[in-house]
Amino acid sequence: MSQTNGDQEMQDAVGGADVEPELPKEKQRLRLLPGSTETAASFAFEREDHTLGNSLRYMIMKNPDVEFCGYSIPHPSESVMNLRIQTWDNVSVFDVLRKGLSDLADLCDVVDDKFTASRDEFNAAEKA
Repeated sequence: MSQTNGDQEMQDAVGGADVEPELPKEKQRLRLLPGSTETAASFAFEREDHTLGNSLRYMIMKNPDVEFCGYSIPHPSESVMNLRIQTWDNVSVFDVLRKGLSDLADLCDVVDDKFTASRDEFNAAEKA
C-alpha cells in the first residue's frame, strides 16, 4: 500500500490491554467529626438514616469494649446520620466501627441466605 498524500499507516491496537474504566468520583460519605480522639469519636454518615443508625448502634453495643454508642439524625430535612462511639481501655473507636460494619454486613448475609432458602422451599412446595 503506497502512501502518496502524507498519510501514515497506523498499527492495530493490541487487544486485551488492561485498561480500567474510570469510575465517577463519589463524594466521601463518612466523615470524622472534629474533637474526636482514639477512644471517643463522632462520625457523620451522609445519605443515611435510622435504618443504618439503629442497626449499627445495636451491633457496636454488643462489643464488650464499647462504653457508649448512640446515633442521631440532626434534622429531618438533612440526610445525615451522626454516630458517637466511646470505648474502654484504649480500644480504638476506628477498629470498633470497622468491626461493627463488618458484623452488620455478615448479619445481612445470613438474613439474605435464610430468606432465599425459605422462599425457594416455599416455591418448591407450592409447585408440588
